[in-house]
Amino acid sequence: MSELDPFDEKLPEDHRSGVIAVVGRPNVGKSTLINRILGQKIAIVSPKPQTTRKQQLGIYSTEHGQILFVDTPGLHKPQTKLGEFMVQTAEMALKDADVILWVLDVSEEPQAGDKYIAETLTKLRGDTPVVLALNKADALKPEERDAHAAAHKALIEHQDARLISAQNGDGVDELVAYLLEQMPQGPRYYPADQLTEVNMRFVAAEVVREKIILHTEQEIPHSVAVEVVEYKEREKGKHFISAVIYVERDSQKGIIIGKSGAMLKQIGMEARQELRDMLDTDVYLELHVTVQKNWRGDEQFMRRLGYRIAKDQEQE
Repeated sequence: MSELDPFDEKLPEDHRSGVIAVVGRPNVGKSTLINRILGQKIAIVSPKPQTTRKQQLGIYSTEHGQILFVDTPGLHKPQTKLGEFMVQTAEMALKDADVILWVLDVSEEPQAGDKYIAETLTKLRGDTPVVLALNKADALKPEERDAHAAAHKALIEHQDARLISAQNGDGVDELVAYLLEQMPQGPRYYPADQLTEVNMRFVAAEVVREKIILHTEQEIPHSVAVEVVEYKEREKGKHFISAVIYVERDSQKGIIIGKSGAMLKQIGMEARQELRDMLDTDVYLELHVTVQKNWRGDEQFMRRLGYRIAKDQEQE
């Protein structure tokens, strides 16, 4: 077995591999793009901002290379400890990347958040090249195409810019081929059939959180955390999952439960169906809603949920 690659000793000599940090302001389509590239959903998607909270790894493999796409939380000016964690996570990902892929919404003119990201990338990028993915090109009016594209390209010095649609796939294959060419020669870090490093407990929690986000409004999506407290495979392959939904106020608990439990039942039904499709087996999903007041400002509770702030990592 090759010392360079423990998974396949027949890799081509010019095999390429590396890390791409995917950044962008909230709701520009980062998670949708990664799901499209991998051909399978690994990151939750919603029209609400700040859906992605933790760094998620998507593993794209071909015969000639492997790209590790790091889906970072949306860069924004944080208002809570959770927000600080999200921004720190995104900024740390930049330091380990071979390429920074900045996803922008080209269907509209650059926003204040884009200018904030441009300043952040300029400060943190070092010599790392930046590639712009000008997303939502399918929603761009022909008469606005050149002006919008030029305005986004002017935000930062970049190596290349591509018009794409993560939603329908336009330009995505060409973008990935280009990115693979930018990777240094290297080994295969993960087996070719592996798409992510997260486990099913994490996936199950994220699926439940996605359904809550899609069915609630105002402050609810930002105030919710989901923890899987039990995950077991029982008789005949059936999976048993018990999860706790944390909110910050009693009024939020009432909204998620709904009249006569209708909202919680709907969330559970949709999450169960998606998990059943993922696992190709029956799933029993048990959901509980608990008030954890102001958890987004509670560093100890955030650590319990896996949101690790910078000073925790410095102590390791």
